[in-house]
Amino acid sequence: MMELLQRVFRSTGKAIDYETQKELARSAKPADRRRLAGSTSARPEVLYYLATDVDTGVRAAVAGNEATPVQADLLLARDRDAAVRVDLAGKIARLVPGLTREAHERLRKMTNEVLEILLRDQVTRVRQVIAETLKDVADAPPEIIRLLARDCEIVVAGPVLECSPLLNDEDLLAIIAEAPIPGALAAIARRAGVPATVAAAIGASPDVDAVAALLANPSAQIREETLDRLVDRAPAVAAWHKPLVERPALSTAIARKLAGFVADHLLRLLSERRDLDPATTREVAAAVKHRLAEEPSVAAAKPPARSGDAALERARRLKQQGKLDEAAVLGAAGHDRAFARAALAVLAELPLEVIDRVLGAHSPKGVTALAWKSGLGMRAAHKLQLQLGQIAPGSTLKPREDGGYPLSAEAMQWQLDFFLGMGAKT
Repeated sequence: MMELLQRVFRSTGKAIDYETQKELARSAKPADRRRLAGSTSARPEVLYYLATDVDTGVRAAVAGNEATPVQADLLLARDRDAAVRVDLAGKIARLVPGLTREAHERLRKMTNEVLEILLRDQVTRVRQVIAETLKDVADAPPEIIRLLARDCEIVVAGPVLECSPLLNDEDLLAIIAEAPIPGALAAIARRAGVPATVAAAIGASPDVDAVAALLANPSAQIREETLDRLVDRAPAVAAWHKPLVERPALSTAIARKLAGFVADHLLRLLSERRDLDPATTREVAAAVKHRLAEEPSVAAAKPPARSGDAALERARRLKQQGKLDEAAVLGAAGHDRAFARAALAVLAELPLEVIDRVLGAHSPKGVTALAWKSGLGMRAAHKLQLQLGQIAPGSTLKPREDGGYPLSAEAMQWQLDFFLGMGAKT
């Protein structure tokens, strides 16, 4: 038997005869059965037999084999091991677009049945693999894409919302109106060529992160009235300032409004734009000079603040002593903002500028994610939204009934990744 196996597996590129396949399928060694399970020359009935193998690796190889009959795929779609279902999801997602055009009707229906079972899988990674495979496929089944776009996890819905060409304006507007999961609007905002109606719907939402993503998307079609309303809201949302200054084709009225509140370095960027009319350019340049002239007196009028470095050193020292806990952060939040910021930076292991970016955005989801990353409870996260995030009580995220976080871990990590990514673009 050993000589037979060695001869078969040394013969690459050659089909394995049926009698040999039957012997290999009965081999006591899982490695032999796995190799057969991954062979595209294996007979359908052999692959069906191996789909119930006791070894997870064998079943996973059958799941990933494009020669596997769909009847076996139906068995594997309910396999007890998530790794098997993940491999099956990747294969089925690759096959389904072609099947909608070419396959026999009965085969197509059975394959879609496998896909629908996988789309209901409770393991997020199974659905995520399907979404990532189909996100930019133009001939994927539209009903599958719409289902993925409404998934309860952003790692599944996000790729489809951001990339799928099968979602039309009506689909996107309907999803926005349904108050989707955190991160969904931002994913839509990053689509290539966001249409004006969709941009207006995102702009009218309270989702600070989604609006920031929309403004940072140069291909988004944002009407003048939508942009004007966002500029009116922008003084309190620092995360919008840079993408607003860098928006293509700013009108004179909007450029003048921005000159009234953006930071000095952004004001200089605004004054250097070449698409503003001469009068507006002179007005912005005058604002720059006025700001520079005011800087000494403003600096003199401000009381000396605690050094950021000193606050970080204190926070690190307390952490080493085991004293940097939730009580220390909440105790500082009301009267020592510099130390509270530094404490969050140390606990979350994030740069201080990222902490400032999150707090400056006044984003309920961002501050909540920051508290989660820092190892604080949701009740503490709610207090930090009010005290450090300066978020209105009616806009804060509240703890669940059991006191837990209302967002998934994936959604909160996405929030932090977003603010980290903003730094990479500056």
